[in-house]
This record gives sequence, structure tokens and C-alpha cells, in this order.
Amino acid sequence: MDAPAPAILPGGTAPAIAYVPAGPVPPSATSATTPPPPSAAPSSRAESTFRSHATALLESGETAMTQDDFVRAIAPANEDYHKIARESYAVLFSVADRAHRGLISFQDWLFFETILQKPDAEYEIAFRLFDTDGNGVVDYAEFIDYYNKNKSDDSVPFDWNCDWVTLYLGDKKKRHSMTYQQFAQMLRGLQGERVRQAFHFYDKSHTGYIDPEQFQRIIEQTSKHKLSDRLLSSLQTLCNISTSSKISYASVRAFVNVIRETDMVDVIVRRACEKSKDGKITRLDFTNEAARSTMFSLFTPMEIDVLFHFASLDNSSGRLSHEDFRKVLDPSWRDPVIVYHQAQAEKVDAAKHALQHPGHFLSEVFESVYHFMLGSVAGAFGATIVYPIDLVKTRMQNQRSQVPGQLLYKNSIDCFRKVVHNEGFRGLYSGLGPQLVGVAPEKAIKLTVNDFARGKLTDEFGNISLMSEIIAGGSAGACQVVFTNPLEIVKIRLQIQGEVARSIEGATKRSAVWIVRNLGLLGLYKGATACLMRDVPFSAIYFPTYAHLKKDYFGEGPNKSLGIGQLLIAGAVAGMPAAYLTTPCDVIKTRLQAEARAGQTHYKNIAHCATTIFREEGFKAFFKGGPARIFRSSPQFGCTLAAYEMLQTMLPYHATIGKSEAGHSVPSSEPKALPADMRNVEYLRSRNALKILLDIDENFGKPKVTQLRDSWKLVPGFSSK
Repeated sequence: MDAPAPAILPGGTAPAIAYVPAGPVPPSATSATTPPPPSAAPSSRAESTFRSHATALLESGETAMTQDDFVRAIAPANEDYHKIARESYAVLFSVADRAHRGLISFQDWLFFETILQKPDAEYEIAFRLFDTDGNGVVDYAEFIDYYNKNKSDDSVPFDWNCDWVTLYLGDKKKRHSMTYQQFAQMLRGLQGERVRQAFHFYDKSHTGYIDPEQFQRIIEQTSKHKLSDRLLSSLQTLCNISTSSKISYASVRAFVNVIRETDMVDVIVRRACEKSKDGKITRLDFTNEAARSTMFSLFTPMEIDVLFHFASLDNSSGRLSHEDFRKVLDPSWRDPVIVYHQAQAEKVDAAKHALQHPGHFLSEVFESVYHFMLGSVAGAFGATIVYPIDLVKTRMQNQRSQVPGQLLYKNSIDCFRKVVHNEGFRGLYSGLGPQLVGVAPEKAIKLTVNDFARGKLTDEFGNISLMSEIIAGGSAGACQVVFTNPLEIVKIRLQIQGEVARSIEGATKRSAVWIVRNLGLLGLYKGATACLMRDVPFSAIYFPTYAHLKKDYFGEGPNKSLGIGQLLIAGAVAGMPAAYLTTPCDVIKTRLQAEARAGQTHYKNIAHCATTIFREEGFKAFFKGGPARIFRSSPQFGCTLAAYEMLQTMLPYHATIGKSEAGHSVPSSEPKALPADMRNVEYLRSRNALKILLDIDENFGKPKVTQLRDSWKLVPGFSSK
């Protein structure tokens, strides 16, 4: 074998520093290039990551990472790693473990991070794995030995003595080592050679055709990590693009080429769809855009046929949207129907076991609570805009005859005019503070309890009866009274005291704090029964109506997510019958919670209040303020919508929010975002390095059973020898 050639610095055309073995440093500490030493003041992020994951000790007493610690640090659990098994990250441990001792020190960790910061980190990591003796080159024996240790037991045979390998390493008699650049270039073309040899392996009769099942096995073993589940499940349909029931080598090559150029295909599709009036394109549109976007004709007619065949499996119109192409191009694409049902099932399961695993249940409702909290803030803004209508409603409901046949307010308009005239514009906002304080907890507890009850009442098939929906909604309404009753009574008394000051000379204007202190804890829950009578039926009507409006009218389901406008409209419409039909209970609650003036009847309880109102004012009095409860909805929801959209832009939701201690994540119809650290370029390179290794073998790097067993010996409390 020829002597190893000096290493060439990755990313350059000439060596900046020749490879020099570092005497006392373990062999694995060096490779094709030695990265610059970490700075004297290592980044706080790197140190924090290491300290928070290291669980072992070196003989010197220094903390160290085991292989499991390392995987947890670079690949946190419960995240989407884009078709790459999380355990595959364990193979990268060998790069950081420079001393081959099964543990990595803080300096080893900095060494690994330094590699990841390089622009060609993906290929250098692969090179360092195969350069097992650390001499800066990879020879044939090294490569084959490491390959055999990591390949799948059932992989399609690959001939490492073929002409293609000879071009890179020489024949059996003249083997030579590969430098870093040569090794990287060999890896670049390895997948294509694997496909070619696999095709020959199955094409025993040398016809140039193989069965669809054989094609599927080839692709699953060579490209599974790059393809969506939807594409993998439909691979055998490739035979439909020809008149034969088998698949030709030309079709196989066309498919592989399309997958290899996924990024460019996506760029062309996006540009073409943006230029289309309806966001959909034909073959001609794609071909024309490809000609504009590339210097040469990039795709052959067969490659375009293959692309459009798989993209049009669910759309035979000939005009395809970008979403149709995502099923082919995006490895993380998942069937929305499956995602929808899985998310619903997970929520139901979390609700059913909420008492045993409260953290899991809370994580499931966290995203919904987040959106409801935004809605609460936006709702507070909307409530502020329409609050004068609420004040007029309260004044009208509390109005009693001062003199037989004479009322203080003739109607709502007269009430509004007299409030402004007598109390000024600020009088329209008396009691606004408690209203704003109560919006957020009221919304949050209603949502949480409703979700919990619906989950408990949903059967194993995901169905819930109308009566169960009503019970769930009523339960939510009952729970919210804990928050709403104290705030309601304070709000009402603040709203009423303006007219008291006009009718009673010398009346003192009270603050919210004074009212709370004067009422005491028990007083704050005066009229709570009436509040229950209003809120329980309100929520029992509102939640089922809201759910059915979304599902039956707006068509919410697996293939359609509603926009915020549709959600708010559904909420507004659902609130109208709920508000009007519960007005009698609201009138009784208002009368009980308002402070009776001199000469007015003091209501003893709900029954006394109801009979007195009916006897003195008639049945129509029970619906005072009913129209105001309804007609305040339109401007309120319009303002709420604008505020909600602005808040969503300012405070976007991240999937990392809402994780419970148990590690459960919030269900979503979209792929989960990587955690913040994983979005750093160096961590993306570690993922891409695995993609290169998986081109060698689909199971490359997955720990063997013996490796998993041995790793436990390194955990504190176990022997590391």
C-alpha cells in the first residue's frame, strides 16, 4: 500500500497546515485536519450544555459525558428529527471521544463543537468516523471494517471490489488511501452506486426491469431517511408511468435524480406557484420555470413525469399546488387526516388520565390555553371598546320604578345619553377594571374544564354525544363562577354607583378596593347561585353550538383548519343564543348583587327576586338588557380580531412551550419545531452528517445491543472498567 498522502485542509485547495501527529494526544484526537483549539473563554452556552448533561466522572474527578448524555445533549428527546432515528446520533460520540475511553471531557465537547462550526462539518464528521487510527487518511481496510460494524444485517449486498470502488481506491493489488477531499467525493456518489448494484442484484435475468416490490426495497434501504411516509407508501406505483407492470432502470434513475435535487425542485415549484393566478401549476409551467431558474436543462422528461406522477396521486386535475408537491419533497410531511385523529386521540387520552398524569393533560391544553390567553387579551381590548354597552345593559337590568309608572331611563339610548350628561364620558367605563381582570382566568378555566370533561365523556372511537357536550360545557360554566362572581359584583356596584350619586345627594363614590373590603369574602359570593344559573346554561349552550358551528358549518376537520376570523365568527354566533336565553338569570343576578337603595325592595333570595320582579314589573322585565347583550358582540369581535392578529405576530407560539416534566409535547397538525439549540447551524450540520452516513446504510450508527448494555457501565453507580 502506498504511503499515506498528507491531509488537505477541508474546504481549501491547498493545505494550510500539514497533518502532524500530536504525540501525547490520543490517536483519535487528530484527523484530516486539526480544528483550531477552543478559545480560552469557552462560550457560556457550550459550558452550560455540557454541565447540565454530564453525569459521569473521570479518574481525575472531572465531570464527563457518557454516550447517553451526549445523545441527550445534541438530540433532546420528544423532538422531530426529520426521519432520522434519535438513537442514530450515538455514532457521533466516536468523533468527540478522542481517547476511546467511552467518556468525553469538557475539552472533548469543545473539540466536537469546534468541528460543528466548520462549513463542511457534515463531511468531516464522516471522515473522522472512518479514520479510526487518526492518521489523516482512510484506507480500504479501515473503511470496510467500520462499514461492516455499522451496516444492517439484512442490507442488499454491495461489492466493494467493483470497478466503481477501484476508481477511488485502486484495485486489490494497488490500493491507496483517500484524503479528506477524495473521501468526501466518494461518499457523494456512493448512494448512486448502491442503487445501481441493488438493481443488478434483483435483475437476475438482465432485462433492465425489476418488480415494484424490489424497487421499494431498494429505495427504503438507500433513501428512506429522505422521503415522506406518503411517498414511501406509494413507491410501487412508479410502474404506472409506463406500459409495463415492472420498473425500468431508467425510471429508477429518474426517481433517484429527482430526490437528489429535492431542494432545487422545491425552489422551482415555489416560484412557479407564486406566478400562477390560482397557485397551481402544470408540467409546462414547471418546465418553463426550470428553464428560467437554471442555466441548463436540469430535468429530463422522465424525471418530470416521475415528479408529477407522485405529486398527483391525490389530484388528477393536472394542476398541482405546492402542497401536492410537499408530499414528495418534504420528508416530514404527514397525512393531515392521520395527524388530526392522532392529536384528538392524544387529547382524549390525556384527559382520561389527567388525575394520574396531570402534567400530561396540562401540556395537551397548553397550546389551546395560550391561544385563549391571547384571545383574552384581545378580548379585553374588545370589551373595552364595547364596555359602554355593558354598562347600559346593567343599568337597564337594575332599573326599578321610582314612582309608579315612572322610570329613570326610557330606553337604552336614553340611558346612554343621561350617563354621558350626568357622569361624563368616563362614567361609561365605571367598573372596567374588574372586567379586564376577570377576562383571562375566566377564559382559561372554561377552556381547561371543557376540554377535560369532553375527554372524559368521549368514547374509545373519539365520539361524544350532544348531551355529553352539554354536560361538559355546563361543567366549565360552573367552575368559572369561582372567578367571575367576585369580579361581577364589584363591577356591577361600580357601574351602578354613578346613578346613585345623582339620586342621593352627598353619596360617596366608592373604589373597587373599598367595595371588596366592605363585602368581605362571603359578600363577594353574594348571588353566586344566580351566577351559576346564568353561567352553567350559558356555557352548556355556547360550547356545543361553537363546536358544531366549526365542524358542521365552517367544515373544520382533518383537511381544513379554520382561520381566526372563522373562529371568532363562530364564537360570536354561538354567544348570541347563549346570551339572550340566559338574560333572565343575568337580570336576577344583577338585582341580587346590586346594592338596594332606600325605598327599594331588598331581595332575600333568587325565588323572592324572581317573583317580585314578575309581580312588580312583568315578564318583560326578565329580558331587560337582552338586546344589548347580543348587539355588543359585532363591534367587540371585530376589535378582538384585529387585536388577536397583532398579538399573534408579536408573540408567536413555539412548540417548545408547553412541555411537561414528563416530556410530553403539545399535539399539532404541523411537524414539531426543533428546540432553539437545534436551530443553530452547527447542530443542523450534525443532523446533515447523519444523512450522509445514512446514504451508506439506512441503519448506520444505531447502537448495537452490546453497545447499549456497555453504556450502562458508565453511569454513576456502575463500574466504568
